[in-house]
Amino acid sequence: MTRWSRLPIRYRLSITFGALAAVVVAGLSIFVYSQTGSSLLATIDANLNSHAALLASSVKDDGPAQVNVRPELIENVEVFAQIDDASGQVLRSTPLIARSRLLSPPEVRSLRRVTLYDRTVPGIANVTRVLAVPVVARRGRLVVVVGTSLQDRQEALVQLAATLAIAGSAALLLISLAAWLALASALRPVERMRSQAAAISASDPGRRLSLADGHDEIALLGATLNQMLDRIEESVDNERRLVDRASHELRTPLAIQRIDLDVALSGPQTIEELTNALASVSVENAHLTRLTEDLLVLSRARSGVLPVQLADVALPELLDDARRRHGLLNGGGVRVSFQAPDSVVRVDPVWFRQAVDNLVDNALRHTPPGGRIEVRAGLEGGTLSVVVEDTGPGFDEAFIGRAFEPFTRAAGDPDGQRGSAGLGLAAVSTIARAHGGQAWAENRPEGGARVTMMMNAGVAYGQSGDS
Repeated sequence: MTRWSRLPIRYRLSITFGALAAVVVAGLSIFVYSQTGSSLLATIDANLNSHAALLASSVKDDGPAQVNVRPELIENVEVFAQIDDASGQVLRSTPLIARSRLLSPPEVRSLRRVTLYDRTVPGIANVTRVLAVPVVARRGRLVVVVGTSLQDRQEALVQLAATLAIAGSAALLLISLAAWLALASALRPVERMRSQAAAISASDPGRRLSLADGHDEIALLGATLNQMLDRIEESVDNERRLVDRASHELRTPLAIQRIDLDVALSGPQTIEELTNALASVSVENAHLTRLTEDLLVLSRARSGVLPVQLADVALPELLDDARRRHGLLNGGGVRVSFQAPDSVVRVDPVWFRQAVDNLVDNALRHTPPGGRIEVRAGLEGGTLSVVVEDTGPGFDEAFIGRAFEPFTRAAGDPDGQRGSAGLGLAAVSTIARAHGGQAWAENRPEGGARVTMMMNAGVAYGQSGDS
């Protein structure tokens, strides 16, 4: 980090604005100085042209032997003059420069048009502006040379430069001060929001930044920060609820397992009693396994997109795994059938199996003994669909919209129903989205529920088949 970047933004903006203002003031001053100098020089040249014209008209009827000029034209102290013949000899001269020559003889002889010179003339302060005008007189060729000192112009420019320096410095100081005050006023709301944001803590997450009236960028920034704080608070609340509910769900099966193990260790037990205790522990362990798997899916999805490891897998084999785990006829007397095309699809096999297991588990919990569950997988183009239908009571209409939210149960589900933590369908939705798809629930017209999961999957080959 450079020393410049460590400066407060008010200082950096003020310095930058002051530097730009200095460049502008300096540029304007140079422009005014240059234009004034050019204007003064143009005025001097016009005066010389006028004086030279008067002299030229006076000598047109003269010749080299005799030059008659009015004394006020040749003896002027401010605009001095010399009249030369064609050879360069000075015929008449202002007494002030009588011992000097404004033009050398070679310059006089080669002069063919009106020409301006800047010369240093002895006895004349500063540089002399000289104008030479060739004149064709009646009795020969003459050259009228007039000149004036640029001392007055130089003094005027020096005075102008001093004025511009003083006025420019004062203007720059006022501009910088105004910029400093304007920036302080503009950044004051930012400093207020910073101090308010620093005061927000975990013990007071509902506190928000106070916003000033208006719709400028700072007001929009404050509104955006408040919206961000709302999202952070909502995310933190969701995380807390997730931890609370997960702790509650994990505590119950762990407590049951401990009770069963304590009973088994309490004294001599029959084989049947030990078998029942171990079976109960196995059921609760399976419940814990499903719960931790679903929590893993939701946890990974909260930190971003659920990572998937795509692989080419035979679709019937994936459903056969679910069929073996649940059995064609489970202990509750519910018939479960599976149907899938004989195809290879490109999905994450671990997540896909978990999603199918959750769909079947959800259907089993809500299907009465003697009911039927159908699991059908279908392919259309590159889209894989899995539909699970049951003959249970179906979803409560008020619950369908929240069926895929974590830790949600239908109103009819008893809170103590084993195996139900309200995470199964939430994990299904998360897995479907990770594969570029979605999941939804609906009630069948003939009764029962239907849950559909769709996802993108590449198809290597396909042929319908039942299992």
